[in-house]
Amino acid sequence: MPIRRLPSLNGLRAFEAAARHGSFVAAADELNVTQAAISRMVRLLEERFGFQLFERRPNGLDLTAQGRALQPGLTSAFDAIAGLAEQVSLMRTTPVLTLGVGPTFAVRWLIPRLRGFYEQHPEIDVRLSTGGALNPFRDDWTCGILLGDGHWPGYEAELLFATDLFPVCTKAVAQRIQHPSKLTRQDMLQVAHSPEDWDLWLAAAGVKPRGKGVGPTFGNYTMALQAAVDGIGVAIGLRPYVEEDLAKGRLVAPFSVTVPKKRAWYLLYRAFRKDDPGLAVLRAWLIDSLSSERRSIAPKAPRNEP
Repeated sequence: MPIRRLPSLNGLRAFEAAARHGSFVAAADELNVTQAAISRMVRLLEERFGFQLFERRPNGLDLTAQGRALQPGLTSAFDAIAGLAEQVSLMRTTPVLTLGVGPTFAVRWLIPRLRGFYEQHPEIDVRLSTGGALNPFRDDWTCGILLGDGHWPGYEAELLFATDLFPVCTKAVAQRIQHPSKLTRQDMLQVAHSPEDWDLWLAAAGVKPRGKGVGPTFGNYTMALQAAVDGIGVAIGLRPYVEEDLAKGRLVAPFSVTVPKKRAWYLLYRAFRKDDPGLAVLRAWLIDSLSSERRSIAPKAPRNEP
C-alpha cells in the first residue's frame, strides 16, 4: 500500500476553520489557539502547496481559487471524521441486548421492573424496541417477549407465563353493572387485535356472546385500560397488566368469573442467539422475577357475583 503524503493536519484544520468563518480570529476561538498560531499554520500550509489560499485584506479574508477548491472537500472530510468518532465513542464494550416488546407489556410490566434489572446487571445495555401483536419479530433484536400460541417457525420460544381474562372498571361503573347480562355494547371496551377476549369471557360467564362490533375499540390494551380508568366503560383485564390498578383501587374486578386466554407470553429468539450473554442474563432475571411474583401475588377477591 502506498504511503500517504498528507499536508499538516493542523494546517488543514486551521485553514478549514478560517475558510468557514472568513476570519483567523474566529478560527482561533473555535480551535482554542491564538490568532497568531492560526496565521502561522495557514502560512506553512501555503508554503507546502506553493500558492496562497487566502487573499489577506484589512476587513477580512477572501479565498483564492485554490482555496475555494480545497475548502468544501476538507469540510466534508472533517465532518465525516467527527461523525465516525462520535459513532465509535458510543460503542460499548459491555453486552448490548435489544429486546422487542409490545407497548402494553413494556409500560405495564417490564419498564416498572427495569430498575431492578439494572441494579442487578449494570453491565448490560438494554435497548427496547416496539414489537407486539402488530409488529413482526425483527432479526436485529436479541430477543422478544411476545404474546402468542408458542408457534413461531424458525424461532425458539420459551413459555414465561400464561394469563387469564376478567372485566375491570371503576367502582362507579361497577355499581351500575350488577350482572354480566347487564353489560351493554357501549360498556364493553374492545382491543382491536384481540377481538375474541369478550366472547371468551361472556361464554364462561354464561352470557350469550355479543359478536363483532362489541363496543368502543382501541388499538391496544394500554388504551383500553386507560379508558376504563377514566370511567368510559369496562375493559377486559389481563394479569399482570392490571395488578397495580387493582391494588391501588383505580380499577376493580366486578365479577368472579375469569377465563384463561388462549395465548401466553413467550421469550422468543433465533437459535443462533441462544448463548448470547445478554440473553442468558435476561432469561435468568425473568425466571427469578416471575417466580417471586407468583409467590407474592394472591388472586384478587371478586366484587360482584354473576
